[in-house]
Amino acid sequence: MDIIRFFIHKPVMVAVGVILTVMFGLIGFQKLPIQLTPDVEIPLITVNTAWYGATPYEIEKEIIEKQEKVLKGLQGLTKMESSSYNAIGTITLSFKIGTNLDDALLRVSNKMSEVRNYPENVNKPTIESSGANSSPIIWMVLKKMPGNSGHINQFKTFFEDNVRQYLERINGVGSLLVFGGTDTTLDVIIDAQKMARYNVSINQIIASIRRSNQNISAGILGMAKKNYRIRTISQFQTPGDALGVVIFDDGIKRVYLRDVAQVKKGYKKEAASVLHNGEQVVVVAVRKEKGANVLDMTDAVENAIHYLNKTILADNKLTLKMVSDQRPYINTATHLVKRNIMIGSLLAVCVLLLFLRSVRTTLITGIAIPISAVGCFIFLWLLGRNLNVVSMAGISFAVGMLVDNSIVVLENIDRHRKTGKTAFDAAYEGTKEVWGAVLASTATTVAVFLPVIFIQEEAGQLFRDIAIAITSSIFLSLIVSISVIPTLFNLFYRKKNNIKTNRLQKSIVGPLLAGIILKFSTLCMKNAVTRIATVVLFTSLSIGLTSWLMPSAEYLPQGNRNFILNILIPPPGYSVAKLKTMGQSIFKEIEPYFKEDGKDGFPQIQGMFFVGADRITLFGGTSIHETRARELIPRFSRVISKIPGVFGVSIQAGIFESGIGKGRTVDVNISGESIDDIIQAAYALFGTIKAKMKNTQVRPVPSLEASYPEVKIIPNKEKLAANGLTAEEIGVYVDILMDGRKIEEYRPEGIKQVDLVLKGRDSFGSSPEDILNSTIVNSFGDLIRIRDVARIEYGEGMPQINHLERDRTISSAQHRLHP
Repeated sequence: MDIIRFFIHKPVMVAVGVILTVMFGLIGFQKLPIQLTPDVEIPLITVNTAWYGATPYEIEKEIIEKQEKVLKGLQGLTKMESSSYNAIGTITLSFKIGTNLDDALLRVSNKMSEVRNYPENVNKPTIESSGANSSPIIWMVLKKMPGNSGHINQFKTFFEDNVRQYLERINGVGSLLVFGGTDTTLDVIIDAQKMARYNVSINQIIASIRRSNQNISAGILGMAKKNYRIRTISQFQTPGDALGVVIFDDGIKRVYLRDVAQVKKGYKKEAASVLHNGEQVVVVAVRKEKGANVLDMTDAVENAIHYLNKTILADNKLTLKMVSDQRPYINTATHLVKRNIMIGSLLAVCVLLLFLRSVRTTLITGIAIPISAVGCFIFLWLLGRNLNVVSMAGISFAVGMLVDNSIVVLENIDRHRKTGKTAFDAAYEGTKEVWGAVLASTATTVAVFLPVIFIQEEAGQLFRDIAIAITSSIFLSLIVSISVIPTLFNLFYRKKNNIKTNRLQKSIVGPLLAGIILKFSTLCMKNAVTRIATVVLFTSLSIGLTSWLMPSAEYLPQGNRNFILNILIPPPGYSVAKLKTMGQSIFKEIEPYFKEDGKDGFPQIQGMFFVGADRITLFGGTSIHETRARELIPRFSRVISKIPGVFGVSIQAGIFESGIGKGRTVDVNISGESIDDIIQAAYALFGTIKAKMKNTQVRPVPSLEASYPEVKIIPNKEKLAANGLTAEEIGVYVDILMDGRKIEEYRPEGIKQVDLVLKGRDSFGSSPEDILNSTIVNSFGDLIRIRDVARIEYGEGMPQINHLERDRTISSAQHRLHP
């Protein structure tokens, strides 16, 4: 079957094909999810284990090393990293590209079940998969409204129990990250004096509470026509139930919990300071699901926020405010690319009109652009891709290439028409003569981009959209050139017998340019000297221009997001109060730039946040000008340099980065066994990199200062034995006197459960000496001080301990600056 003749004879069928292509392309365009960047699936699994009150050393020895030992041999594992902080340990497992995450999660879970003998009070490890999509795309803050007398930190549990589900149910929302605030607890506050009076030990209190706070189901009892559930109910339903627990009863004397303790609502110790524009807040961040339409999801989240602010939150004098999302940048970027596509298409048509000097001929050639460009959306839709800056860039790249095939076919058709052939014969023979060359040209382009679609690594996932867009649009342009172009030419020129009447022959631009080029070529080829001079001149010119115009090489473009991130490294051991003071001083320094645009040459700041915690300290800001945020970096750097004892870097967040400050970095890891040797090597590397690489900011992770203040309470074994105590009991006492120790859960029916925490009086634990002077009860019912059986030593330690493949490590992260 002669396909070209078939197309020319069936113009209606060709028209229907064009209409269907454009129609389904527009449908695909409407169905495509809109995102900032393509989805990149990196097989990562994280294991988080919380141990409230533990130091990084205990986390490392008692949790991380045990877990790493069983996880090290996982199939497909490429890298294992871990970090031990105060109260929490995290292991990050990287797997080969293409690994099925569900299978990997199952294998990790099975291996984790092999870890036995966790210390008491260690929470069950949580296992979750993550990847590039783990970066939040929406940031919100929970604030108090006027008239709310409570502290904002106390509303974290309220948000978790009553508000969170409204946001998590929104289509496209993957998960929420809530940071700041303190969890609600039910505190049992012991009195050491009363414990001694009643001869009650701490272990007796803990054991009696645990035994009493239990419900036991006994099954179903069948009687006549009914079944009865049999339950033994003893769980605490009110705080008063806990006070009624019997601690001791020898038949003569009975001691209740109320005799030696009080029970009241409490809150866990504040672990982080979170400020927004200088005001204490609770931060809520939203992560998206894979393939979610970011614009639609963000609009839905915004609508949910309006609903919550009018109902649940308003009733509790709270408000939730969205402070950052990707919509402005996505809209700016996509509108820019759309505009470039339209301008490129218009310029291509103008160039065709200039050279062809025929509206009809230009129309025939230019029709390939909309058909091919719109038709590629069908392929993006069917392949499950999304509309983002990368896929739209692919379309814009292809716009100038879409008319190439049509021009070749049309020019050859026109050549045949000049010989006096009819429009049909010229269209048929002209197309048939060059369709092989057009196919070869298209195949070479497709051969370059098509393999990218099948690359599974990160680069393949990032550039797959470009490959699909260019490959599909070029393929469609081939179909258009051998079907639509000859069909239209036959329709437009079949009533004309003399091609010389066509304005196509009157073009003067082509002959003029051809004449200039021929004269220049003749001059260059005049003799051996001119030929050599021409070769040397053009070779030197091409090399020189290439060197001059060569841009800086990067893996991915940085973009121009309206977000400047400043990562701080304060001296180890700063308290939450100190970090909060630091955040307030930073805001005070920056506050004038909130009120005036152009002050000292800097754009006006729209908003700023501060997060201060043991794990990370940072602040960030946005500008009212979407494209000028980068100009704030010198201003923020100046603020950082004024903070005593603090080192930091100021960077613009990239559009492709998946972690905090991970966009333009190169990590150098130093591993070993002795932390002191690692620190010394890291100091040397840190200085060398700063000296050799001028256009970078260097950030050590963790801090190079192993100076986190520590107080070690060292029991005296002989004195412990004389008082009938053990080292474990002393450790439990100190834990209780400090931040409290979780011993059970308070779970009344119909009310969300909270931790049941055993604590000392608030006056205990204000200083190491106060702890040493604290009164406890020995096994004989006598009051003693902790200093009677233990001593303290002051020391220093690491703020966090990182592992790479089970070895301790320090990383040096180099952040490249903009030229």
